[in-house]
Amino acid sequence: MAKPEEIYQCQTTNCGYLHDPDRGDRKGKIPKGTRFEDLPDDWKCPVCGASKKAFRPLGEANAAAGS
Repeated sequence: MAKPEEIYQCQTTNCGYLHDPDRGDRKGKIPKGTRFEDLPDDWKCPVCGASKKAFRPLGEANAAAGS
């Protein structure tokens, strides 16, 4: 099971897609086990089309909320 810091969430309005390495991205032909850092630079969110720059690790959000 992926740790929260290994799961990245899209930060664009009305999206919230989660890239979970345990699931991969079938639409983008990204196999299971692919870490966010290892996604191609031109990979886009399969829901809204945002670039990798629009994603933040879930662990970051949880750490900020707990502060």
